Amino acid sequence: MKHPKQTMRFRLPGAGWARVANGRVAWALAELLRAGKRGVTPIDNPGPRWSAYIFTLRTEYGLDIETVNEPHGGPYPGTHARYVLKSRIEVVE
Repeated sequence: MKHPKQTMRFRLPGAGWARVANGRVAWALAELLRAGKRGVTPIDNPGPRWSAYIFTLRTEYGLDIETVNEPHGGPYPGTHARYVLKSRIEVVE
């Protein structure tokens, strides 16, 4: 069974135009909004290509998204990214 493609219409406050994000980019934006100031990490919120979704939201949609590098332990210690949406956006129904 195919899932319907996710879509999100949004705009920056004060902007007269709205943008539309589709598919996994829309999913990533919804997850960033849901997470708020704590942001999201690929470790806590697995997604196939978080870095690609963030790149698209930054470059094609002009959103300000902070990347915070955090250390992690475990069998493969290193760092992972935490993404935090800094732009205020309005979801258009």
